[in-house]
Amino acid sequence: MSAPPTGIELAAAHAEAMGAPAPLRRCPLMPTYAAPALQLVRGEGAWLWDRDGHEYLDLLSGLAVTSLGHAHPAVAAALDEQARTLLHVSNLFGTEHAPVVARTLDRLLGTPAWADGWQPGDAPVPEMRGQVFFCNSGAEANECAIKLARRFGGRGRHVVVSALGSFHGRTLATLHATGQPAKHEVFQPLPEGFRHVAWADLDALEAALDPTVAAVLLEPVQGEGGVNPASRGYFEGVRRLCDERGILFMVDEVQTGLGRTGRWFAFQHLGVVPDVVTMAKALGNGVPIGACWARAEVAAVFQPGDHATTYGGQPLATAAARAVLGVMEAEDVPTLAERAGERLAAGLAGIDGVSAVRGLGLLLAAELDGLDARAVVAAAVRRGAILNAVTPSALRLAPSLLISDEEIDAGVERIAAAVADARRSAA
Repeated sequence: MSAPPTGIELAAAHAEAMGAPAPLRRCPLMPTYAAPALQLVRGEGAWLWDRDGHEYLDLLSGLAVTSLGHAHPAVAAALDEQARTLLHVSNLFGTEHAPVVARTLDRLLGTPAWADGWQPGDAPVPEMRGQVFFCNSGAEANECAIKLARRFGGRGRHVVVSALGSFHGRTLATLHATGQPAKHEVFQPLPEGFRHVAWADLDALEAALDPTVAAVLLEPVQGEGGVNPASRGYFEGVRRLCDERGILFMVDEVQTGLGRTGRWFAFQHLGVVPDVVTMAKALGNGVPIGACWARAEVAAVFQPGDHATTYGGQPLATAAARAVLGVMEAEDVPTLAERAGERLAAGLAGIDGVSAVRGLGLLLAAELDGLDARAVVAAAVRRGAILNAVTPSALRLAPSLLISDEEIDAGVERIAAAVADARRSAA
């Protein structure tokens, strides 16, 4: 029996897996992730290739990021043109794309001023009902929302209530907003002002809403928590409780936003209009950009100097976002996601070893019957498909919203083979 690898050998293996030169004993990157199964070097549409030339069907989209697929030509062209024109100026100055992107988001959010059939090019142009803060990520969008809630509530009314099983980011504040206590412990003490209640339990939420609460922050579908959709009754009840108490209802659409669930935003399935909506991921199709939208009356509590970020809304990122939104509208991606999601869900449900499928549109989880999800993910990679284990017993799928029927069917076949492989290995 061979001796287990030494620490130096493990570090060297990690370094090589992350793409460092083989002789290195220590990876150049901090070990915040385990050693990867692959080093990916190229993508096109729903496909990826590793450094050895092997092909993979991407059913995860970088965790719901590349919703238009890899290397989309319209996004690549926008980046190329903007890189040759103007990369960055400070937010002391206005730039070309950010206002256009903000107005588009306001319209897609379905706020009342845009609800009467107005189309781009019509006159007069209706007034926006909300305002947008641009940043670099979903965590930063949620940081903005949390600061906005504190500014709105005022001193002594600063608590944000979120749900157990939620995920809102990994900065210190958004980590504490995240309802996963196991992730908190090594970073204690965390910033105070956060409270967690059981998911989808209106009574528990109501009991938590004392006079110190400024906002409720919820995902319409818990992504990292296992792809758990909220019910319409739950969100309508949350909206009622917030209205009764003058509390902000903030919705985290970082993973669900921009067409993924079969609507532009997942809250649009649920019969409510939030006060604050955060988004990121799909907005740049891989270019780092996030956004926090708030009703104008709420956004107005921010004053110059209250919040800022160096790169937020800079020309390269907003040029990408503008191109992304243009393609999304032209392709009607919510309709595509709804139809493709039905096909994918039906295919997954037919796999021997999958006990249930849940989610909305093209954000789905396949619950496994007595199998380790990580083992199935590893087998899927060997079969040429990329997905992830969102819980110990469930697979998460979030493919490109432009994925074809043939690619969906190929993905189902590869997952079915991977499930069979894992079952044989476990026997």
